[in-house]
Amino acid sequence: MNIDKPEWRCTLTVNEAANVTSSWRERLAWRIRRWADRLDGKGRTVTLVYDIEPAVTAEEIDSCLVKGFELTHALLNQLARQAACEDVMRDAKAEFFEPGSPH
Repeated sequence: MNIDKPEWRCTLTVNEAANVTSSWRERLAWRIRRWADRLDGKGRTVTLVYDIEPAVTAEEIDSCLVKGFELTHALLNQLARQAACEDVMRDAKAEFFEPGSPH
């Protein structure tokens, strides 16, 4: 009896700048992206490089990326809510946040 073992590979790399081995064109493109980010004043440019085997459709990949960014948004909202609560507590009970406080 032959038992087949499923095999797959999935890598995802997020880049915020050109690699040291990047060509001059890639380095120039990243420089332009940084300028655009500064002009916009908001946001952050990243590239996603993935390698998936066996191949899956672009629609499946897009769906996964959307779900990942939705999760990221939920986590950032949670972080912002916690920071807002801490700010309120710092204003209401500053003595609890003073350095060297016995609390």
